[in-house]
Amino acid sequence: FDELFLMHLRSAVAREQIRKSKAPVIKFKKKATKEFVDNLPFKLTDAQKVSGWEILKDLEMNVPMNRLLEGDVGSGKTVVAGLSILNAHLNKFQVSYMVPTEILAQQHFSTLCNLFGSSEMTIAVLTGSVQKIFKDGEIEEFKNNKEIHKQLSDGKIDLVIGTHALIQDKVEFDNLGLVIVDEQHRF
Repeated sequence: FDELFLMHLRSAVAREQIRKSKAPVIKFKKKATKEFVDNLPFKLTDAQKVSGWEILKDLEMNVPMNRLLEGDVGSGKTVVAGLSILNAHLNKFQVSYMVPTEILAQQHFSTLCNLFGSSEMTIAVLTGSVQKIFKDGEIEEFKNNKEIHKQLSDGKIDLVIGTHALIQDKVEFDNLGLVIVDEQHRF
């Protein structure tokens, strides 16, 4: 009982600290979001619409959001994340999208470049061995991560997808507003 009680007490204290914290307000941009959804090469499912809407409503609050989005492989979790990424970008915030493997980072980079290809979003992938930036329809590859670090800290990169390389001391953001962690259990 004592161990269980202490565990619950620690959780309650942590929840209260989070509740008192402040987060940036990411306002819902209805017109741009509708246009993005209408231009997708597929129709969103009802579950994707509901999940996306709940996340977008939470982002408008000034308290930190902590959500778990579950679904099978191929169920559309990335496009739901894309809705929040779009709105963070439209509110002039940077987004960090952390994944457990380089392969998954490259897959998400490719998927999100396709989803946001017609927008003015600058997207980067940063892992231990891969450093690329997608801007204006072109992909540029770098031999080391110094240029990506510089562009992140200067606010020139809107979305960075990467592995644990994103949480290194050298990585600084200019205006980070949203962090997405994919497959959190692997971290």
